[in-house]
Amino acid sequence: MSLYKFTYEDEEYLLNQDNCSGLINDDEKPVKGITSSKILEILNNSQDVDFDMEYYQEACPECLAGVKEKQKFFGFLEYHFYIFTKKSEYVISDISEEYKGLSFNKLCKQKKADDSYIVSIIVCEKCKDYIIQIENCIV
Repeated sequence: MSLYKFTYEDEEYLLNQDNCSGLINDDEKPVKGITSSKILEILNNSQDVDFDMEYYQEACPECLAGVKEKQKFFGFLEYHFYIFTKKSEYVISDISEEYKGLSFNKLCKQKKADDSYIVSIIVCEKCKDYIIQIENCIV
């Protein structure tokens, strides 16, 4: 089973299959064969993963923490990185060791990649449930 562990302000967070409530792949140009396990593997093989606190106007749909108290903003930990694909198949991420010294333009010139996506990992600070969003973008 894939597992990624990190600490934020003395609180330990474990990301695994059980607390992943969804992987939202790009609607128009989805990445083929990408899974939450693959995303956790990418995180585990990276050195500089750093989650930051972000606030949303909508509560976590899993726990609804703060709704009864009529909070206006809800805390989530977020981390973003890029992945690059060739013919919609995953090739490499910008946080992979093998990416050092490369760029999206270099990968394109070498015909190793032809598209880019931003991956967002959004973790509820209360129940620690998380989602993964993958969106096609221009780098």
